[in-house]
Amino acid sequence: MNETQATITESDGAPEPAIRLTDYAHGGGCACKIPPGELEDAVRGLIGQPDAKVLVGLDNGDDAAAVLVRNDLAVLSTADFFTPVVNDAFDWGRIAAANALSDIYAMGGQPVAAINLVGWPRGVLPMELMTEVLRGGLSVASQAGCPVLGGHSIDDPEPKYGMAVTGVAHPDRLLRNDAAQPGLPITLTKPLGVGLLNNRHKKTGEVFAEAVETMAALNREASEAAVAAGLRAATDVTGFGLLGHLHKMLRASGVGAVIDLKAVPLLDGALEALRDGFVSGGTRRNLEWVQPHVVSAPGITEDDLLLLADAQTSGGLLVIGELPGYPVIGHTTAGQGIEVR
Repeated sequence: MNETQATITESDGAPEPAIRLTDYAHGGGCACKIPPGELEDAVRGLIGQPDAKVLVGLDNGDDAAAVLVRNDLAVLSTADFFTPVVNDAFDWGRIAAANALSDIYAMGGQPVAAINLVGWPRGVLPMELMTEVLRGGLSVASQAGCPVLGGHSIDDPEPKYGMAVTGVAHPDRLLRNDAAQPGLPITLTKPLGVGLLNNRHKKTGEVFAEAVETMAALNREASEAAVAAGLRAATDVTGFGLLGHLHKMLRASGVGAVIDLKAVPLLDGALEALRDGFVSGGTRRNLEWVQPHVVSAPGITEDDLLLLADAQTSGGLLVIGELPGYPVIGHTTAGQGIEVR
């Protein structure tokens, strides 16, 4: 048995790879994003470039770019990659691919082609592990019906993996983050808590199978249901947390929102991880950025807000409108900011 095959068994009976990929990264998954305030400052001078073909650009920080190529066809373009969020190489590949594809689904589109983006510390980690990462990505892309056609790799001190994805959508049926209207339900299609559980996994090696499968699940069905229902506004919940991504949508649309804390779905173990202090630095930065725009009802604690700001990786869609089968967590208002009750 070689070092890429050897495993140890954790207390819950789940196999844990002998090589812990998360040990080779300073953070994990979308929690490694540049803080939202710093990122917005960095790109502020790059937005607003006029081009009649650009339907969605940098202006509102949407999930993907959309360019009109025909009256009935928009091409979507996105890229997403991150450091290891779990120690299993195949699962990391699955999660990273689902996360990259999610940007296309968050726009109401269908992915049509992807290319791999890889940073790998050759000479430090076995190339066989990189093959497993790529194999995991290919498995999820195949599930999405999206061919993976090569890519680009570099020798990198930290392992990184993701995809650049091209998709298509009808220009009149795009889901956008600037199209929210007041007085509508807010739907969340995946439970929160993967940031807390991933941080616990990185620190302790505990494996959370539900969190892994949640992250690796495609947002395709929710996206198709939203488009079919004629909904117009959506985004996906990733590194800036539920509060951060909701704030960006509300700001772009000029509306407010009320969130019912008790209605927000959570992964098993998330509250325990919060109680035990497994809060990432990215989550704390998320809350610091969005807190000026949040009003908390009596009884809402800082821990409650940290949970809502938890840096997700490959999270669900946040949809303005009701989708049967998914929980409604609040509603939009004609005001401004976010009220948490």
